[in-house]
Amino acid sequence: MCLAIPGKIIEIKDNIAIVDYEILQKKAQILEDKYKIGDYVVVQAGIILQKVPEKEALETIKLFKNAT
Repeated sequence: MCLAIPGKIIEIKDNIAIVDYEILQKKAQILEDKYKIGDYVVVQAGIILQKVPEKEALETIKLFKNAT
């Protein structure tokens, strides 16, 4: 099982997004043209897999922070 924490896209250049996780930022490749700055996404192996609704993303981030 894999646990993925959503991150927020803060920059997009060509097909590379900068995804912010509050404590660090990572580059992730965009394979589909449906993402924009401000979207919360799940990244696996440096590739954006899916968009996550903001409310769900914030709840997941809160749960993760409380568990650490």
